[in-house]
Amino acid sequence: MNHDEWAAGQKTTTVTVDGHDLSVAYRDDGPGSHDGNGGLDSEDNESSDDATGADEPPVVFLHGIPTWSFLWRDVAPAIAEDRRVIVPDLLGYGNSAMADEFDRSIRAQETMLAALLEELGMETVSIVSHDIGGGVALRYAAHHPDAVAQLVCSNAVCYDSWPVEFITDFGLPETAEMPLDDLEDQVSSAFTLGAYGDPDPEFVEGLTAPWLSADGRTSLARCAVATNTNHTTEIDYSAITADFLGLWGAGDDFQPIEYGERLADDLDGEVVGLDEAYHWVMADRPDAYVAELREFLPPGAG
Repeated sequence: MNHDEWAAGQKTTTVTVDGHDLSVAYRDDGPGSHDGNGGLDSEDNESSDDATGADEPPVVFLHGIPTWSFLWRDVAPAIAEDRRVIVPDLLGYGNSAMADEFDRSIRAQETMLAALLEELGMETVSIVSHDIGGGVALRYAAHHPDAVAQLVCSNAVCYDSWPVEFITDFGLPETAEMPLDDLEDQVSSAFTLGAYGDPDPEFVEGLTAPWLSADGRTSLARCAVATNTNHTTEIDYSAITADFLGLWGAGDDFQPIEYGERLADDLDGEVVGLDEAYHWVMADRPDAYVAELREFLPPGAG
């Protein structure tokens, strides 16, 4: 699936964050998913209520920076064979709101997530997260412990593991004025540096595409400058009660696996390190990644 096909399957809704009404794009697929592009129509939805996984907690996939929900193209559709999946674009990313003058920090993204799940009528979910999406998931799980059944963090920001210089450089003033060709080179290099071997060109093109406009360029700068280590150091990790799995690209230099091991110790879970995988673990080892998720989130779990 290319990024245009992925985007064609998205729905949109509006949430309120810090007094701003903001558009959120998301995919809603799998048993029990609602009517919409790429979803089930009302007749299919009614019959799907008894389908395997339809009555289990939906699985929410959260991406990081500088990506969007297309990051999960090889993973979410596989999990949607058994469970309902919700795959949003964070605020300021992908096809969600990119206008200037609103907060894009993980604190604000947590508020967005809570509002989106309320809008969708979801009281309990499982979350699979990556990079700053992990920080969002950890905050949400700490503040809403009864609402998260299972939590997967992959190469996630946590504690004082971030930000990294490569990302903070995007927050420099010159990013908002950078020629789009130069920006494309700089953003795409993130997917080359963070990949094991040569990344799929369609993966790189798809993840880079949303930034290649004036609004996207400004939004990237705002997203980068909003990275704030305090938002993960202040988390009360002991408040998290979800079953935990750290599913890590073992060779990642951006978010080393030692942080996944620390999370597993603190959250009484486990960490699985996938070899031959760096930061973009779900793209480096998609089959192994899906297999580990299915073992942790099987039909009937939760």
